[in-house]
This record gives sequence, C-alpha cells and structure tokens, in this order.
Amino acid sequence: MPRLDLSCLTPLLALALAVAAAPARADDDAAALSLEAAPAATPAREAPLRASAELAVGRIDQRLPAQTVDANRESFDLRYATRLNEAWRIGFSDRIDNSYPPLPGQSKTLNSLREAWIGWQAPGQPDSVDFGRINFRQGPAYGYNPTDYFRTGGLRTLTTADPVTLREMRMGTVMLRLGRMWTGGGVTLALAPKLGNGPSTRGGSPDFGATNANDRALLTLSERLNDRVSGQGLLLLERGRSPTLGVNGTALVGESLVAHAEWSSSRQQSLQDRILAIPGDGQRTQQAAAGLTFTFPNSFALTAEAEYNGAGLDRNGWNTVMAQGPAAYQAYQALIQPSQELGSRRAWLLYGTMKGLGLKQLDLTAFVRSNAVDHSRLAWAELRYHWPRWDVALQWQGASGATGTEYGSLPYRQVVQLLGVFYF
Repeated sequence: MPRLDLSCLTPLLALALAVAAAPARADDDAAALSLEAAPAATPAREAPLRASAELAVGRIDQRLPAQTVDANRESFDLRYATRLNEAWRIGFSDRIDNSYPPLPGQSKTLNSLREAWIGWQAPGQPDSVDFGRINFRQGPAYGYNPTDYFRTGGLRTLTTADPVTLREMRMGTVMLRLGRMWTGGGVTLALAPKLGNGPSTRGGSPDFGATNANDRALLTLSERLNDRVSGQGLLLLERGRSPTLGVNGTALVGESLVAHAEWSSSRQQSLQDRILAIPGDGQRTQQAAAGLTFTFPNSFALTAEAEYNGAGLDRNGWNTVMAQGPAAYQAYQALIQPSQELGSRRAWLLYGTMKGLGLKQLDLTAFVRSNAVDHSRLAWAELRYHWPRWDVALQWQGASGATGTEYGSLPYRQVVQLLGVFYF
C-alpha cells in the first residue's frame, strides 16, 4: 500500500501563528474571567436533547513496527438536560466509540457514561442540591489543571489529542453536591464515595471504579474579587491521605490579555515510584500551571502556558523508567492518560484558536506541547467547517523526540484523519 505523504499538513501550525499580527482589541470581560477552559464547540441549540454521529477515517504512521495502517472510528454522542418543573432538573450524557485500531490495552468498542444526575434548586433560592454522576470541572488552565481534582480516571478512551475537548468528554464522578450562591460567588461541597477499586476493562461498564476509587470530599469557595479578578480556594479530603489545598484564578490584565493560574499542594508518591511499584507514603509536593491568553483583532486567540508537577518525572526519573523497557512506558501512559495528568516535571503549551479563518464557517484549532525535561514534542491541528447540521474536519497529529523520550516513544508517530459529524 502506498505511503500517504503528510508533509502538506504541517503548515497548519505555522498558519495558526502567522494569522496573529496586529494590535489588540477588547474581549468580553465575563467570558475572559471564566474559571474553566473553553468547552469543545457544539451546535448552538437550546433543545433538551443533543445527539451527534461521527465518522472518521485516516492513516496512522506507527513507530514500532514502522508501518502505515488505515484507521477508522464510529462514535455516537448523546446529551440530554431538562427541567421537570421550576425546581427539579435532570441530565444525562453518554458516548460510544468504536475505534480501529484500538489503543494498546483497550477494547475496540467503549461506552463512556459521562453524566446521569438529578438536581434541585427552588426558584429565587441560593441553595442547590445535585446527585449522580456529574462532570464537576475546576480550574482555568488549558493543558494541565492541578485543581481539577475530580478529573481522576475520567477518560476511558482518547479520540483526540486536544486537552480542552478531552476535558469536556470525560466521565464525571458520582457525588452528592451541595451549593449556596451569592452575588459574585458561592460555596460548594461535593461528597464522592468509593464505588470500586479501579478501572474496568469491559467495554460497556459504567466504570465507577475509575472515577470513584476512594472516599473524597471537596469544599470549593468561589469569588469574583472585582470586575477584573476571579478566584477559587479548594480543600480536598481523601480517605487515607493528608488534606490537599488548591487555589486558582483569572485576571483581566489588559483589553485583550487574560492571565490564569492554578496551584495545588498535596502529599503523594512520585510518579516514578508508582510506575515501579515502590511502596511508600510519598511527600508533600506542588503542582502548578500559569498562562496568558492574547486575542488579536482578527479573533485569533493564542495561549502560552507553563506547567509544573512536583511528582512528575525529572531527567533521572525518565532515564530510570525508560530503562525498564516498554512495559514501564505502558504503565506510565496508563497512569497519566485517564486523569489528564502531567507526567513530566515541567512542560510548555502553546494553544491557538481562530474562528472564521477566511470563511465565516471555517475554524482553526492548534497546539504544540513540549516536555521541558526531555525536549520531545506533541503537535496537533484541526481545520473544521460548519454547516447548519454538519461538520467536516481535517485533523493532523505529530509526535517527535529522541528515542526514550515521552513523545518520542508514543506508538503513533503521525496521525491524519478526516471526520464528519452529523447533529440530530
């Protein structure tokens, strides 16, 4: 079979940077100060039911053995949320992915029960109660969210490399969530019980053991300090572990410049000890992410983010893990991928989006992620064209680095795929 030439796709990332070349303009303050990264684009529909079917075909350049293989995927996505009356509301979200070839160690067909909850809030009252599997996201960073404590075990499969989309697609955590809101802020208590001892390998499993592997309680205080600054303070209590403290926030620095930051402090084992199954209680470590987002007059938004994980692998850690062979690297991926954890001690992210790239319906999203310890890189880019009920997208992904590095050891060297999405 002839080898597909993908070199024509690499300029997509360069194009993302090239379109940004002019003075700043004002952003909407409320959107700029959101404490969550922008969710994946979805059709602007107010109906309770949203459903989509996605078909993808592509080619994968495998690293070992060095060959090019065909790939395909069929996905069905369902979301439903509605009010039963003035006080009660319900929500449900589910996704089925049938992928070939499957990722190492995964089933070909996987179902992700993302949400199933019921909630109550009386009209005009500040108190609310929610119960069920809830995707409770925290933190404004794009590539790594140290204060997003319920991300643990949330991803059953990876259908994209885009960290923002993955955050939207993950499974929620079964919890009882109590909230009280006031003008400019609020407080939330989430209680998540242990429902299993680890992830399930069955394709149709609700996988409660992945998201609810321990008893946890999270107290979150949110406050808009003024028109330009918002923040959160978080306290996580987990059975058998010392308390975890977290702070995150956003600040409107200028008319087109927004800063964000997250910090978390916890007692945990290093990633190296977990991969090598070395017993121990661990030590107090710090995790952090900080970035700036600048929006240009042509609506191109570019985010630069620095990321740090005190429990991640430093240079000696990478050498030690990689010296153990492929099994240790697979164990590393099994630990970081389901939780969107930062595996390296330090990393950098450049993330760009452009709405209306030449045409009103054409969008560009691209990022480059760099491991600052071993200097390997992961790049991804997507061009997406929107019709009223259809999307067509071209995606490219490339992993580069020396042998024995994080991205230089990924099983896929390069991926290109064409996908179509139909919205019901």
